[in-house]
Amino acid sequence: MKKFDNFCIALKNLNDIYDYNEPYGNVEMTGLVGLFEVCFEQSWKAMKEFLERDGFAAGQTGSPRQILKTAYQAGMISDEDLWLSALTARNNVSHAYNKAVALDIINDTKIKFFDMFTDFRKTIEEHWL
Repeated sequence: MKKFDNFCIALKNLNDIYDYNEPYGNVEMTGLVGLFEVCFEQSWKAMKEFLERDGFAAGQTGSPRQILKTAYQAGMISDEDLWLSALTARNNVSHAYNKAVALDIINDTKIKFFDMFTDFRKTIEEHWL
């Protein structure tokens, strides 16, 4: 599925986040936050594509929050709260000019969001393709 393929590419690119450590330059910080944002966007759009394919009415909405909640109910993701915290981080990307916000997004990505995305990929490959 096209959106899932896009997500897999974004996840592969996101792995580069581990090649960088603090202190980050401005361009590095912006780029690392951008890698997270692209991966998150592609992940929920992939969820939406699968939900639509399988006839989930909520898959018709454009709301990332609703897609995440429905994906959780459908067993596509296992930790709704973690995904909702990733959504909050994605919503804060517009404030990434603030160094503290950017560092939080980068650190959370390294500590928990990368594994969350990887688990999503595995679940899709094992149960949804």
